[in-house]
Amino acid sequence: MKALKHLNKYFYKYRYRLIIGVIITIISKIFVLFTPRFVGDSINIISDKLAGKISYDVFKTELITNVSLIIGAAIVAGILTFLMRQTIINVSRYIEYDLKNEIYQHYQVLSLNFYKSNRTGDLMNRISEDVGKVRMYVGPALMYTINTITLFTVAIIYMVNTAPVLTLYTLLPLPILSVSIYKLSRLINKRSTIVQQSLSTLSTYAQETFSGISVIKSYGIETKTNSEFADLSAENRQKQINLTKVQALFFPLMILLIGVSNLIVIYVGGMQYMNGEIENIGTIAEFIIYVNMLTWPVATVGWVTSLVQQAEASQERINEFLKTEPEIKNAANELTPIKGNIEFKNVSFVYPDTNIQALKDVSFTLKSGETLAILGKTGSGKSTILDLIGRLYDIENGNILVDNTTISKLNLYSLRESIGYVPQDAFLFSDTIKNNIMFGKEDATDEEVIEAAKDAKVHKNIIGFSKGYDTILGERGITLSGGQKQRVSIARAIIKKPEILLFDDCLSAVDTETEEKILKNLVRLTKDKTTIIVSHRVSSAKNADQIIVLEDGKIIQTGNHENLISVEGYYKELYTKQLSEKEIQ
Repeated sequence: MKALKHLNKYFYKYRYRLIIGVIITIISKIFVLFTPRFVGDSINIISDKLAGKISYDVFKTELITNVSLIIGAAIVAGILTFLMRQTIINVSRYIEYDLKNEIYQHYQVLSLNFYKSNRTGDLMNRISEDVGKVRMYVGPALMYTINTITLFTVAIIYMVNTAPVLTLYTLLPLPILSVSIYKLSRLINKRSTIVQQSLSTLSTYAQETFSGISVIKSYGIETKTNSEFADLSAENRQKQINLTKVQALFFPLMILLIGVSNLIVIYVGGMQYMNGEIENIGTIAEFIIYVNMLTWPVATVGWVTSLVQQAEASQERINEFLKTEPEIKNAANELTPIKGNIEFKNVSFVYPDTNIQALKDVSFTLKSGETLAILGKTGSGKSTILDLIGRLYDIENGNILVDNTTISKLNLYSLRESIGYVPQDAFLFSDTIKNNIMFGKEDATDEEVIEAAKDAKVHKNIIGFSKGYDTILGERGITLSGGQKQRVSIARAIIKKPEILLFDDCLSAVDTETEEKILKNLVRLTKDKTTIIVSHRVSSAKNADQIIVLEDGKIIQTGNHENLISVEGYYKELYTKQLSEKEIQ
């Protein structure tokens, strides 16, 4: 139960609703228990009339009164049961809502490295399936526990007062039922956990397949993925069947023990009536109703135990993530205005998940409003520099200064709010093109959206769609071509008008003519902005104030375009190669 202590804050938050729900539950069960007594009295009245002990008028009056009371008690109990569910079950939905938001918000603050080491399918399963299991604990499990305690307490008091010996015999099978269902529930819980893990694996595989469907189709491996998914589905099916086989014993076992209890009541009660130990025949009917009323609450002891165990297992999985501390923490509470001065001092960086050293003793200074271009081979550490400026990772060796302040001491949200980042692999959401551009500035006007699109040279493409800027994009922007996605991503960054602009080889999917037009616009737009351009093309770097060339995480060349083409090295070789390729074209 330790894992479930995390929910106590929510129980406290909704304590008044829960207290009202408990009171209503107790009152509703008291009204429910009026019915057996009135039924027993009615049978006694009929028996007395048949024996000639009462007149017809008395018989009619008392019988109508009892029937009216039975109907009235049932109506009141029904209304109270409805109100009970509206309070306690609604609270479980509120807690489910709060818990999902808590998990989602925690996901947002966790570091990038967390997502590299955890699968999306598993993250989704914990915020959906596991939270659903927890909701069953804070809703139905709580409600049925209160029901059972109330019903059992009041019913046994009534039964003992009426026929103590018959009560003892009546209750004999109930502990057997409770223990049997408890053991059955533990087995159900064990197999249910296995099913949850299997579902997580299946969800993860399906999510990865759907995300990579274009790769699967291009390689023609649909048959292979279908076969693998079928194997996982078959494995999951067998585990579900194993669970169902155990669950199938639940109700037959309950019905069997109900029948045994009823037989005991009829036999023992009948013998006591014939021996004169019970005065009224209606007592037997009353006890049969009590047995049927008590059987389900007793059965729920095992079922509720199973719900609690499943909820505890799920909450433990949830707590595992909630207790994960973000590696990147906000050190400053006050928002800090960012001007855009950036300085790397002997920065070395090793990726924590792979132990690959991406940067080795990198140093450079970039003043506000200047442009830096970074070139180098794949894997040389270009993108890592951008990640470190956005503080997606923290460094252990060296120092990164922004506006002469160590980056880790700046307000994290101020820093990231001041950055416009365009990744190489442009990520677009399943929303309209307009909303994807406005992602950089939520309160942007239509004119600002169009202006940003024009500067990114994607406006003509957008208005070519039937719905224009209201065109809904597929997942990850699959509706658009690679070049169009990159340009929409550029529009999203520049509409924000940030102090720092980071372009990570974001023109790789664009033709040279369009690239030239975009670069001319960027020269105008980034005039007063600190800009870093990562590229494999000299054309993207030649207008920069500074250019650095990386190789294996080290700076091997630094200068401007004129300086670097005048000396032998990587930059001049790349310039000559790309110039000759352009001439051939």
